Amino acid sequence: MPHNVDHTLILDRLAATRGGSRNAFDDLDPKKTAHLCVDMQNGFMETGAPVEVPAARGIVDNINGISRAMRESGGTNVFLRYTTSDLNGAWSVFGRRMGPETTTAHMAAFTPGTHHHDFWPGLDVAAGDIVIDKSRFSAFTAQSALHDALQARAIDTLVITGTLTNCCCETNARDAMQMNYRVIMVPDANAALSDEEHAASLHILAMVFADLRSTEEMVSLLKVPAHA
Repeated sequence: MPHNVDHTLILDRLAATRGGSRNAFDDLDPKKTAHLCVDMQNGFMETGAPVEVPAARGIVDNINGISRAMRESGGTNVFLRYTTSDLNGAWSVFGRRMGPETTTAHMAAFTPGTHHHDFWPGLDVAAGDIVIDKSRFSAFTAQSALHDALQARAIDTLVITGTLTNCCCETNARDAMQMNYRVIMVPDANAALSDEEHAASLHILAMVFADLRSTEEMVSLLKVPAHA
């Protein structure tokens, strides 16, 4: 099941401080919108996986529903995969923070071609979707082709789902907004290690970086775009 967090309470609290506005954007053009699905891989999903996020198993249906609606409306699906980077060299600071044993396991787990690097079998990734490997939490770095791929399709809005809410998903949301993308986080299609971490991340993002929309709201927006 998705997290037991009512994101509308977050929006209500914020609306009281900004003239009653709960979200910044009500208009959406599907053809300029991309669904950014973050790190829904075996290494995060399986019981006993190196970075298991149990709640992530409960958001797959919601993510698949958004993916289907995106395809049907003419939008773009982008599936990100966390991929091994040099945690003893180019990203040694992260390696130092994790410690040598965790670093070794982490690098082995997310090497392309390994089981844990692969997408979760229940995730709906279609032939026309885009798959991008990233070697940092954010795909908006020099090591990733994401920004160029989005710009080539004139994308101006990103819908973010996946895991972890308060790590890779949040990092992509923050970077995307600062690169002038309109960002929508989907609370019931993101997963963290606890309700508390999930809620804290959503609250911070909603203050500055992103709108919050449920899966149901997101699918409705894609089927009947507000701008139409």
